[in-house]
Amino acid sequence: MISEELRASIRRYFYAEHWKIGTIAAQLNVHADTVRNAIEASRFQARDFVRPSVVDPYTAFIRETLEQHPRLRATRIYQMIRDRGYSGSIVQLRRAVARMRPHVREPFLSLHTFPGEQAQADWAHFGQVPVGRAKRTLSCFVMTLSYSRALYLEFFFDQTMESFLRGHVRAFAFFGGQPRTILYDNLRSVVLERRGSGIRFHPRILECSSHYHFQPRPCQVRAGNQKGRVERAIRYIRDSFRAGRDFLTLAQCNDQAWKWRDEVAHQRPWPGNPQRTVDSVFQEEQPRLLAAPLHSFPTDRLEAACSHKTIYVTFDRNRYSIPPQAVGRTLTIAASDTNVRILDNTSELASHPRSYDSGQQILDPTHRDAVLRFKRKASQSIPAGWLEQAIPEVRALLDLAFSRGESAGHQTQRLHRLVEEYGVASVRDAVVEAMQRDTPTAASVAFVLRARQRTRPAPVDLSRHPEVQSLVVTPHALASYDQLAKPGPNEQTPNQQTDDEQTDKN
Repeated sequence: MISEELRASIRRYFYAEHWKIGTIAAQLNVHADTVRNAIEASRFQARDFVRPSVVDPYTAFIRETLEQHPRLRATRIYQMIRDRGYSGSIVQLRRAVARMRPHVREPFLSLHTFPGEQAQADWAHFGQVPVGRAKRTLSCFVMTLSYSRALYLEFFFDQTMESFLRGHVRAFAFFGGQPRTILYDNLRSVVLERRGSGIRFHPRILECSSHYHFQPRPCQVRAGNQKGRVERAIRYIRDSFRAGRDFLTLAQCNDQAWKWRDEVAHQRPWPGNPQRTVDSVFQEEQPRLLAAPLHSFPTDRLEAACSHKTIYVTFDRNRYSIPPQAVGRTLTIAASDTNVRILDNTSELASHPRSYDSGQQILDPTHRDAVLRFKRKASQSIPAGWLEQAIPEVRALLDLAFSRGESAGHQTQRLHRLVEEYGVASVRDAVVEAMQRDTPTAASVAFVLRARQRTRPAPVDLSRHPEVQSLVVTPHALASYDQLAKPGPNEQTPNQQTDDEQTDKN
């Protein structure tokens, strides 16, 4: 409201001085809508012009029909007025029927439940959040007790059947028991098929209800109001908790959600009596819940997996390592929301923390080391492996030779022949000397070995040539070798040959 003096000033500036609305608002420091209200600007706005329609002659008939049959479809009314001469389209008729159809508000009764009698459960969708290179759907499982309005909430990265069951198990653990009936919407995790009053439940929800002795009860189709308590709880979570909060990890999100539940949600006034809190009524309701069984219901996700070549199996967009002896066998993956176990029948082969990223390789170092030990053992069966095991210095020589353009295979073969000829110890010393000379090749090693053999003849090893050992050599008298040195009849001695050469020169 503005004073009469300000109102009079506004009208004088507008009607007498012909100032514009924006100018008056700026000069008098008021809002433009205040100026419009003072000058009664609505009088200058053009009136809405209603164009005639082909439906107009039938308006009275349509209105009377809808009063008698409020839920009659527009297609049936179209057939009725078409027989009476209507030439327009059904689109025009539908718009008219939507304006004239009487809106009958469905009456409801207040729902009262006994303590421990009923709970309501549902999923809430909170968009997508980045997790490393992946984008995950953030969903919240919500269960609220119908009597006390105590609630359990937990955030997950999916809405799978396993996460749905985990929400139940952890909600029952938090409540210290379970209600006799749980009311659901027609979720695929609860209802597989419905025909009239007949319902085919999901086998896993039946297993869970049998384990905890509660009755699953779906709402009627398109009757979400029947679970209004959990719907209001979800809206309360959106407005009071989730709005304006950012989280780095899912664990951090759940920790803050549970803290908000204990400090805010359960401390709010109880709808049945504002003088009491939800927490105090929950303490009264808790002994009326069904007693929890001795063992929790299993909620791990089971999948078959097989690795044909590598030591990894794939699960949920990531790869997890297995022992090398399990490669090629069909295994079972048992995954919780925090852990991934890999089983071979009933024995556990590996256990890894679960990753919600995408394209990651989660490796157990013991699996990699086992592969390396197997590779080293296998490499000893080939010439290169045997050679490197016998002479460790050969590895460095082959690496340098390969870096200088030599063929590693040719170098290995030649070194292997040198070991057969000269022995491991001699070749090892020659390899060390060749490396010191900076000539890392098999030819250099062979040169060193031959040079050492000339200066220090080595005993000939005939163990690899048994045919030579069977030869018999007959010894001869040494005087016979002197006859080989005497000249023949037509030959001259070296001294005579020198005298004749001197005579020719003279």
